[in-house]
Amino acid sequence: MDRPCCFIVGAGDFDGAYFSPAAGDLVIAADGGYAHLTRLGVVPDIVLGDFDSLDAVPDHPCVLRHPTRKDDTDMGLALKTGLERGYRSFALFGGLGGARLDHTLANIQSLAWLCTQGARGMLVGGGRVVAALENGAMAFRESCRGFLSVFCHGDSASGVFLRGLKYPLDNATLSCRFPLGVSNEFLGIPARVEVERGLLIVTWQGGPEDVQFLE
Repeated sequence: MDRPCCFIVGAGDFDGAYFSPAAGDLVIAADGGYAHLTRLGVVPDIVLGDFDSLDAVPDHPCVLRHPTRKDDTDMGLALKTGLERGYRSFALFGGLGGARLDHTLANIQSLAWLCTQGARGMLVGGGRVVAALENGAMAFRESCRGFLSVFCHGDSASGVFLRGLKYPLDNATLSCRFPLGVSNEFLGIPARVEVERGLLIVTWQGGPEDVQFLE
């Protein structure tokens, strides 16, 4: 992932894997994510949300409390806070899996929204990563193993190329109405995903360090 990075931890499933903030990074706990970080012994820079998951406002020097009735999710508020502080690279934890499929979908849409802000983010959890790619390319290490899937986010995405994967695509057009890019596989060689026009949601087994975004 690019540095500096804004690390955000939400209330969903979180095992601590790939959570590795460094000097210059920002760590935000979104509501119940504060409990996850407390169990790890990590003190976040900012705690925010409506605190319906925690049922209490944490004793922390930087708390941003928001009303329960709001348009943004707590994860969305954390993204906006990171953007306001100048961050353009985001790693989101505690935002996949669990009982709230609606929040998982909201978090994936938030990745697409980050693209409109000149930023990029990755959802990390459960041994998989989800990222959004708009009018660009991403390269994967030859050490990657397992499955990779590509979905069109929007009406269509054209000029789609999948290279170094079991099922290649060459200048394809993907639609949001048919999952042509699902269940591809790494081959143990460098792989590449590219889209010339449109936005893709890309998910793979592994971690955020597996990929490099290409301009």
